[in-house]
Amino acid sequence: MTRLTALFALCVSVAALPACDLDVPDLNNPPIDDLEDNPTRENVIAATTGLIIGQRGNIAAGNGYVVQLGILGREAYNFDGADPRYVGELLAGPLQKGSPFGGNFWAGPYANLRLAGLVQAGADTAAGFSDQERAGVKGFTRTIMALDLLRVIVTHDTAGAVIDVDNPVDEQAPIVGKDAVYAEIVRLLDQAATDLAGAGDKFAFPLSSGFAGFAAPADFLKFNRAIRARVAAYTGDYPGVLTALAASFLDDTVTTVAGLNVGVYYTFSAGTGDVTNGLVNRNIWAHPSIVADAQPNDARVTRKVRQVEDGGAAQMLMSDLKFNAYTATAPVPVIRNEELLLLRAEALWKSNMLPEAIADLNKVRTVSGGLTALATTLTEPEVADEVMYNRRYSLLFEGGHRWIDARRLGRLADLPLDRPEHVRNERYPIPQAECDARPGEAACTVESM
Repeated sequence: MTRLTALFALCVSVAALPACDLDVPDLNNPPIDDLEDNPTRENVIAATTGLIIGQRGNIAAGNGYVVQLGILGREAYNFDGADPRYVGELLAGPLQKGSPFGGNFWAGPYANLRLAGLVQAGADTAAGFSDQERAGVKGFTRTIMALDLLRVIVTHDTAGAVIDVDNPVDEQAPIVGKDAVYAEIVRLLDQAATDLAGAGDKFAFPLSSGFAGFAAPADFLKFNRAIRARVAAYTGDYPGVLTALAASFLDDTVTTVAGLNVGVYYTFSAGTGDVTNGLVNRNIWAHPSIVADAQPNDARVTRKVRQVEDGGAAQMLMSDLKFNAYTATAPVPVIRNEELLLLRAEALWKSNMLPEAIADLNKVRTVSGGLTALATTLTEPEVADEVMYNRRYSLLFEGGHRWIDARRLGRLADLPLDRPEHVRNERYPIPQAECDARPGEAACTVESM
């Protein structure tokens, strides 16, 4: 087993949190030993629902996924006067493998992956499930596993990751390269799609309100295909993007922002035992380049950020812009229809179908941005710039998209440097604890820049 699976005990605390707006018997702390040694319908269902909370973990914390990747992508600042690493490590670099910054986005996803493995094994053996219900558990679980593994590899990139997460405790699984990790994510998503196709009309377990419209297997399959399209784009498989989108929930007939917002979300609440959305942290500020770089009258800017009278500052950086997108109970998108349209525009651009790509860009520009339509005679470089621009403003501060896009599309130099000593971190290093357990591990020599 890899060193990371020693952190499997985190699964207990992850599963102990009641899911947002879910009324699930026995969800509070389903015993892991019971799930492993004596799986029942009840503890498998409870743990399956618990995976939602585990997948949500550290998404919207002050030092979580949206914030850290937003800082790396020059979408945001965190002017926390008590911790200079929000600037000194994330912007001035390099990311440190032993810190809660550079060492992030590893233990949590792997804890959830380990729990998911137990859920799948339990679904195979627990009494009381129909064949369709077992298929539903597996299809859902494999999709969540793919999302967890995706979070690890989009942050660690060429440093690689572990894909064998169910080895015995005394067996260390290898760290494999990026291509192998993405291949495993694709395998999980495609196997999940097969499971979901045979899962009947409903799941045996409840889902949170963030899955509204996607809580039945056939609809959840559309969400699975949407994630598959994102993964295909990340690997440069543009025919695969178009194939996956054709089976997703993409809707290009929408005429409202609400239609673009249809999708799956991480939900938060102020209820007992749940967590609120930490993106309302008073230390979080929007990067000034958001306004400076915007096209005139782009409604996405006024909808997502606002100027305040008393700005914030830290370490010679300043901003008078705050984000509008979140409240303490506001959801965070997993994936939305607006992203699907932009994924198709990217795939069409990369397939040299420029008029079709422009049509999708225009749908987003006019509906979401309130901007005039682009000319159908744009050149390939102009279309490329519009893909980057519209992804930047449509997906602003939702999940690190700008940083990920800049790296995968060779545009890291587009990210501004606020100070001469600042750098552009490209990836997270393998965490120190993992490296300590692997003397001589080559992946541990990969730096963040």
